[in-house]
Amino acid sequence: MSLEYMISIAGPMLEGARTTILLFALAIATSIPLGFALTFMVRSRIKLVAWLGSGYIYVMRGTPLLLQMLFVCFGLPVLPVIGEYLVMDRFVAACLAFTLNYAAYFAEIFRGGLLAIDKGQHEAAKVLGLTRWQTTTRIVLPQMLRIALPAISNESITLVKDTALLYAVAVPELLHFAQTAVNRDFTVMPLVLAGVIYLLMTLVLTILFKALERKYKFE
Repeated sequence: MSLEYMISIAGPMLEGARTTILLFALAIATSIPLGFALTFMVRSRIKLVAWLGSGYIYVMRGTPLLLQMLFVCFGLPVLPVIGEYLVMDRFVAACLAFTLNYAAYFAEIFRGGLLAIDKGQHEAAKVLGLTRWQTTTRIVLPQMLRIALPAISNESITLVKDTALLYAVAVPELLHFAQTAVNRDFTVMPLVLAGVIYLLMTLVLTILFKALERKYKFE
């Protein structure tokens, strides 16, 4: 394939990559805080709250992301009575599905990080006269994030790759433009180029998280 051909298909594919990056950014920005909230729900002393948090995580981790995305995009609008109020743009619906799904995974990552912290840390904080809020924000959360950082990195890279599922709900992202070019030109080169773009995006994330791990002296 000529260089001119590669340049001609790179423009639309980079436009699709912008959608991919936007979905990733929105999903990360919303699923991590929701994951924190779910973690504290699961650890709540109120049994009903803990049960609801655990049940949510079980359902979201136990069913495919694609199924969840199809349900949000096409299932919610046909619900009796309230369905007409739940009609969303497909990109917005996909963002919601990604957020709800990845929040459950991040919640488990954060829970594992909290379990890895020695209970003596809490006792030491009490001796120092720190309140529960101070203990959580100044001692527990910084250590938890440090422990959970490699797992957060892996999950973030998986999120980048999962954005290809937008293809299933006809949102024009990177894979959509690649497949369109393949069908039109009868060549696999657009798929190769799409793979290279995905690799570059995950490379950037890998470098970023490695830098964070070095900063927090994980290695």
